[in-house]
Amino acid sequence: MLFKLIKKIAGIIGFKLVDKNLIKNDRELTKYAFYSMDKILENIFSKNKIKRLIQIGSNDGERFDSLNKFIKKYKPTTILVEPMKKDFDDLKNNYKGYNNIFFENSAISVNNEITSLFKVDEEKLKFYGDHINGITSFNINHLLKHGVSKSHIKKVEVNSLSINDLLKKYFFDQLDLLMIDAEGYDGKIVIDFLLYSSLRPLIIFEYIHIDNKIFKKLLNLLISKKFHYFKINENLICFPIEFDNQEKIF
Repeated sequence: MLFKLIKKIAGIIGFKLVDKNLIKNDRELTKYAFYSMDKILENIFSKNKIKRLIQIGSNDGERFDSLNKFIKKYKPTTILVEPMKKDFDDLKNNYKGYNNIFFENSAISVNNEITSLFKVDEEKLKFYGDHINGITSFNINHLLKHGVSKSHIKKVEVNSLSINDLLKKYFFDQLDLLMIDAEGYDGKIVIDFLLYSSLRPLIIFEYIHIDNKIFKKLLNLLISKKFHYFKINENLICFPIEFDNQEKIF
């Protein structure tokens, strides 16, 4: 009971309590403490390495968004994916006038298994920190772990397609960057992509919420597909071995 209370309080003020098994696996990950996500993105974009990219979980395109300024500055051909209608409308408005961008109002899932998502009711957001506003998940427990009251959560029906169907829909036969923030579903999306696509982009996703078993499977698959990986904060940066000594990243 006390632990649940501590988790709820931690979630409200913006902290996360992480599964101890995931922390154990975290020790397998190399950390580059001297680099920030912003520094890495600036480096690869400035070298003209990113001509086509997909961002899954784009939200409104501004809130907690590390790609916004690079998409606007370097103008790569981009697919922005956001399943929630209000955020999707704000996303389109925030990128108004940029002809290099496709907008997809769907959730990305494996075998279309996601037909609904959970989020905090807009009228209840005032009870939480700003970080809660950006959390939408296929799993209601993900919100509960962040300290959200069950009575403040609403279920929203959404469109769904797979990552590979997304590539086909927009005729993407080249991909340089795949960036994902799917609140715990990231692992399944990356696994699906690695299993069924021959494309070899730089892949960046938030790993901290991924189920432990899926996380282990993902790490093994990355190795078998000849990707190197390292972490920066809560993100895993994965790049194919043909990236010569990481020169495209650092």
